[in-house]
Amino acid sequence: MLFHLLPPLADVNTVFNVFVYITFRAAGAVVTSLLIAFALGPMVIRKLQTANVGQVVRDIGPDSHMGKAGTPTMGGLIMIGAAAFSTLLWAELTNPYTIVALVSLVWMGGIGFLDDYLKVVQGKTRGLVARYKMVGQWTFGLALGAFLLWNPISPHPTTWTTVPFFSDYAAVFAAPVFVLFTGAVVSGSSNAVNLTDGLDGLAAGLTAISAATLGVFAYIAGRVDTSSYLGFFYLPGAGELTIFAVALAGAAVGFLWFNAHPAQVFMGDTGSLALGGALGVMAILLKAEFLLVIVGGVFVLETLSVAAQVTWFKYTRRRYGEGRRIFRMSPLHHHFEQLGWPETKVVVRFWILGVLFAMLAISTLKIR
Repeated sequence: MLFHLLPPLADVNTVFNVFVYITFRAAGAVVTSLLIAFALGPMVIRKLQTANVGQVVRDIGPDSHMGKAGTPTMGGLIMIGAAAFSTLLWAELTNPYTIVALVSLVWMGGIGFLDDYLKVVQGKTRGLVARYKMVGQWTFGLALGAFLLWNPISPHPTTWTTVPFFSDYAAVFAAPVFVLFTGAVVSGSSNAVNLTDGLDGLAAGLTAISAATLGVFAYIAGRVDTSSYLGFFYLPGAGELTIFAVALAGAAVGFLWFNAHPAQVFMGDTGSLALGGALGVMAILLKAEFLLVIVGGVFVLETLSVAAQVTWFKYTRRRYGEGRRIFRMSPLHHHFEQLGWPETKVVVRFWILGVLFAMLAISTLKIR
């Protein structure tokens, strides 16, 4: 909004020219989303407590988590509200990257909100049945793929995507495969964050790291000089995605103020599906889908731990008549809890891993 309103006033005072620069608006966006999250947090928590919207803790998790039952959930509304408002305030609202990113945040958050509402408010322990959640995620992912095919928003072929560590190569998909690929990325990323959201502050902190890292790539992709020098796809207009990325990171950090151990509020599926979906969509728009595997390395490890545990358990039960486990408990963060690590130690060490994965992702710009 400010991008459209204030630069024309440069004739009155040249200071208004600063609202043209992405770096200035990105700084404004991250601070704004952080402050909005600080302001919204207490109000939303009180509303959730009044409405008795408390977390349902299933008995399949660690025993130490049973004391978290009843903690307000659906706190993802704080992050969605902060990130969306900050983006609307600071970003170029006619930019297709901005529009698609905002729609993805709201759409995936809506799916998560419906799931939380059914579980917590209406008492349906299964919430929105998994296959219906998958339908909602895949519907958006497939629709996004089709939209990008019919309405290209970059000068590069829509079905091309970058390959980490190789500046002279690109992965090329057939059109139908590309549509399926976008569906898989959106669904996979949203569910990966959802699986990781099991400890106080874990998913919020990792999301802030991942979003900020994608913001760096968005800024690079939007500059013809920097993208050319680093061998990254030049995507005119993609720089505006920096605003959304840092707004999302700021909202996650602001939410972390209330979600740090011991958590006053949980993000619920409302937050985890929205955050994961937004990360996946940013990667698609930046043609960095494979890079997302590195940026969100901890999310990938969490997801693989669940897949490996379930697959091995089913195989051994069929083969030996008794299911066996690879990990003491999955997702991976629960395994380390079962080894005796305090929850806070698991979270901080996973954040450190998240930073290392982010540094590795940024290093791909030079290691080619």
